[in-house]
Amino acid sequence: MAEWASIDGLGDLLQGLFAREEGPRLLLQALAQAAMRSEVEAHVGAAPHERSEARRGRRNGTKPRALRTRVGEVELDVPQVRGCEPYRPSLFNKWQRSERALLVACGEMYFQGVSTRNVRDVLESMCDGELSAMTVSRVAAELDEKLASFRSRRLDHASWPYLMLDARYEKVRVDGRVVSQAVLVVVGFTCGGRREVLDWRVSDGETEQAWGEAFRSLKDRGLSGVTRVVSDAHRGIRAAVARHFHARHFQGAAWQRCRVHLKRELGNKAPWRLRKELMKDLAAVFEPWERAECLRRGEEAAAKWERLKCAKAAAALREGLEDCLAVLSFPEHHRRRLASTNLLENIMKRLRKRTRVVGIFPNRQSCDRLVGSQLLELHEEWQAAEKGYFNMEAETETEIAAA
Repeated sequence: MAEWASIDGLGDLLQGLFAREEGPRLLLQALAQAAMRSEVEAHVGAAPHERSEARRGRRNGTKPRALRTRVGEVELDVPQVRGCEPYRPSLFNKWQRSERALLVACGEMYFQGVSTRNVRDVLESMCDGELSAMTVSRVAAELDEKLASFRSRRLDHASWPYLMLDARYEKVRVDGRVVSQAVLVVVGFTCGGRREVLDWRVSDGETEQAWGEAFRSLKDRGLSGVTRVVSDAHRGIRAAVARHFHARHFQGAAWQRCRVHLKRELGNKAPWRLRKELMKDLAAVFEPWERAECLRRGEEAAAKWERLKCAKAAAALREGLEDCLAVLSFPEHHRRRLASTNLLENIMKRLRKRTRVVGIFPNRQSCDRLVGSQLLELHEEWQAAEKGYFNMEAETETEIAAA
């Protein structure tokens, strides 16, 4: 980047950069590297190869670090130093929010004497051997404050026609025992087509009470305008939806059963050698976007699998098909994305990449903190997106409610 040293060549360089599709990202990368070179010079008290009585340390190579920005992911070489305090670039915090939550979870395990090899590796790579119980406590308090503010924010700034619900399970140490805890997640979609993380919570299970508490919290925070709820057919969810959406807080909301979950359930009720054929038949059942035709094909498929001695699969298809067709009353260009909870399935995979590093959480708060930090970062990514998840231009709020 020798051209940066010449003011005369700066204009030509900028013009050349912005003429390229990735020009803004390259410019940001060059500026960030220049800023870090200046910072590390002040940090060690000397320029490269300079002999100085003020020198407090020396450079020790670089470490690659990716920084997510609105112009793309920027790959940076962060200078490392020895003989003095570690260098912390002001460009970004030492750890991103979810990384800080992971650090807290690992730190808590470490200081409780239950750390594993994975935990030790994480701590060494994230904090270069510098960790104390005070640091863990301070970072945890900072994260808890941010997450509490995010989870309690008001929701009455918009109408929320669509909600999507799902849960996953994590191992947590509770009262000296390792138990399975449900992580409930609620995502909402505004009348402008934007998606937001509305709530999450760690609970003993997917019970009616747990989901009911989540729904009451959403209502108290101003959630309104719900016309569609998409989820799997877990008994706790179904009971809570029936009570809170059909009778109490969100009357008139239609429930869409996730088609992918129904297919999995039916697959588990058929012999392994016949599952491929069953999935092919189910794809044919859902192919038309017309209710009567789907029901006709569904009955034909159920009769076929009864003849093939798969009575349980046939019964489950007859029982669950109707609930999977609620999506046919949705706006046509929204149906595919609302026919299943695939969006939340992908979110759960993202959560699992972080939580599996911990393995067994030292307490519920630690699990809640790491999951919440991940969801908050995802929420912020959605807010920075130029376009909404749904195109609402063809549908007014009244048309969506009447669909």
